[in-house]
Amino acid sequence: MSSTSAEAFPGTGDHIARPRPRKPLHSQVSHLSHISNASDVNGSGSLELPENAISNGHATGATGTGTGTGTGTGTGTGTGVTSGRSTPVPVDAPPSVKVLSSARKQARAEQRRRIFPTIEFASRVSHFDPNSDYRDFHGFFNLFWIGLAIMAITTMLRNIKDTGYPLRVQIWGLFTVKLWHLAIADFLMVASTAVSLPMHKLFRAAPGGGLLTWSRGGMAIMSIYQVGWLALWIAVPFLLDWTWTAQVFLLLHTMVLLMKMHSYSFYNGHLSETEKRLRALDDPSTASRAPAYLYPTAENPGGTMASPKRPEARDKGEGSGPEDDEVAQLREDLARELTSPMGNITYPANLTWANYIDYLCCPTLCYELEYPRTAAIDWQNLISKIIATFGCIFLLTVISEEFILPALVDASQRLDPSLRTGDAPLTVLEVLLILAETISWLLFPFMLTFLLVFLVIFEYVLGAFAEITHFADRHFYSDWWNSTDWMEFSREWNVPVYNFLRRHVYSASRPHVGKANATVITFLISAVGHEIVMACITKKLRGYGFICQMLQLPIVMLQRTRLVRGKKTLNNVCFWCSMILGLSVVS
Repeated sequence: MSSTSAEAFPGTGDHIARPRPRKPLHSQVSHLSHISNASDVNGSGSLELPENAISNGHATGATGTGTGTGTGTGTGTGTGVTSGRSTPVPVDAPPSVKVLSSARKQARAEQRRRIFPTIEFASRVSHFDPNSDYRDFHGFFNLFWIGLAIMAITTMLRNIKDTGYPLRVQIWGLFTVKLWHLAIADFLMVASTAVSLPMHKLFRAAPGGGLLTWSRGGMAIMSIYQVGWLALWIAVPFLLDWTWTAQVFLLLHTMVLLMKMHSYSFYNGHLSETEKRLRALDDPSTASRAPAYLYPTAENPGGTMASPKRPEARDKGEGSGPEDDEVAQLREDLARELTSPMGNITYPANLTWANYIDYLCCPTLCYELEYPRTAAIDWQNLISKIIATFGCIFLLTVISEEFILPALVDASQRLDPSLRTGDAPLTVLEVLLILAETISWLLFPFMLTFLLVFLVIFEYVLGAFAEITHFADRHFYSDWWNSTDWMEFSREWNVPVYNFLRRHVYSASRPHVGKANATVITFLISAVGHEIVMACITKKLRGYGFICQMLQLPIVMLQRTRLVRGKKTLNNVCFWCSMILGLSVVS
């Protein structure tokens, strides 16, 4: 039977049952047990004793000094071996004592080592699961670049084996043909856009109601100038017989500058008319009371007419009548429209050459009075983007030289009737087989080309210009790779162009033709732009780019039907298949 404290300590009589003291162990075993116990109890190498703590360096019992072995005696030093349990808390102990004892026991239980550690299981999904919130796949981005590096190294080694040179030079030589012509023409093209600033100052200085105000004659003058400007710089590469590489570069830069010039002219033209209305309200008796037009912004993408009769218009006038309140609110709406969202610049303080040149360099197609800026240039980031730009151009050239051009040349030779004998003409089946084989060869190279073009433009070139100009808004694209229809892709693939089309085409035409027709007009203008680019590359006007762009509208309508809508994986797979297959078929 187990002994009690009354038996061990006669006279105390606390009637509390305690475990029998253990026998003394060997000194070495006792020392190891002491170290193990101390580590398991508090995790820091020091032993945590029971609630009845040490007193004057001697171990104490429950009610006084004791003679029991294992916990020490009243006069001797302890052996360091304990029972492994805390002294029970009396039943009548205060709640604070009980809860502290319970907390200590729980802590020791949690930290006690196990021979077979437990594994924590919970309801979780994998990183690639559609319901997962995990979004960090930067390692795959690094793997993408490693794969491209392996491809480039393998290609160069094969070329050294076959030709003795690491690279072919058929496309590389195109970059240096008439390079000075390209540089001079590009400079003149940029300089010719600067006419927008003096012309706008002329429109602003014109008296209200005159022929040279923006609303009466300025808009028509600038529209005609921009159409003629675009036609001139599209024709220049054809007239000078440039290579397709130089022609595509100048054309893309022409499109960018056209949209920049249009946004600068039309937004400042709107501000000039707004300023005239604000000045006219100095004499409310003769001024127009029409609501102020708020130009489309990120927060107001559709552009709205501010209502001067809303509740905020009350008690803003100098007088007490409702007409005074209406005029005061109209003045406030017009003044806010003339002020930048950040409140640092007010029209016409932005009409300077420094502001115009800064706008040309900023990676945006929509003009604003002021943009958010970063505090300083991150030189490491800038240098890395410049290096990555030239790296992407190198890889694009390698892919075109090694995989795309040979496939196209081989297909053209096999389809050329003049190279075949009269007794072995091409059959329809042979033509279809040649086309199918060529398309299959081009699928993967064009997919890589598409991804590299996206990276070099939207991540590296625009990112570098944003770093140089301290441009803080670097939302140049969204997760377009998760697109489930072409409408979503058009919003997320090229955010600067999407913002321009929504602000200056869709929002400008919607009040006049309605939402559906405004959407068609927006896609129509986008399709014309794509066809112009395709025509400059192939130097033939075939309509492939226009047809493919306009086919997106019925495809979007089909994808939004009840049978297809909501099936994200299926729609995303269809999107990628049509994207990759379309590039190969058009080529």
